[in-house]
Amino acid sequence: MAPQDMRETILLATLDHVALDGWTRRSLDAGACDAGFKAIDGQRAFPAGMLALVEYLFEYGDRQMAQTMGRLDISEMKVRARVATAVRTRLSVMAAHREAMRRALSFMALPQNAGAALACTYRTVDTIWYAVGDTATDFSFYTKRALLAGVFAATVLYWLGDESAGSQETWNFLDRRISGIMRLMSSVNRR
Repeated sequence: MAPQDMRETILLATLDHVALDGWTRRSLDAGACDAGFKAIDGQRAFPAGMLALVEYLFEYGDRQMAQTMGRLDISEMKVRARVATAVRTRLSVMAAHREAMRRALSFMALPQNAGAALACTYRTVDTIWYAVGDTATDFSFYTKRALLAGVFAATVLYWLGDESAGSQETWNFLDRRISGIMRLMSSVNRR
């Protein structure tokens, strides 16, 4: 098995344990065993420990979202609809692991993980913009990512507490945030 496949298999098996034991070595060891490996293999797959495992969770979500977006025909969508679709997709691919995501965000909120949390957020919004076809290289490259980072973070927090059918309240929240950004950009462009 390729190292990437092994890491992904261990990660996915570990997520079930995270809901009970958190992002701990105990969860990683149990996940590695559930995946058909030895506990030590989980530690070998993620030698930098739990932070590396949580970072890999976010990377996995980004990769799944990008692959799904690559299969969709978004050519006729407006940019705002493309971005909303990408954010929905990013959250939907992790829906089965909502509690692990909640615990991952708590883990990343620890002061010693702040830099990694920012890097993960940047990678996610950058992946979203590329997935929707953005090719900007000017100042708007940074502006778009900064604005989307705020929208994405707020939407994730809302999604974690959303109990509506099909996360409909989250999607309404996301649409309101994107509309707010569009109004802001429109007013700035009029000046």
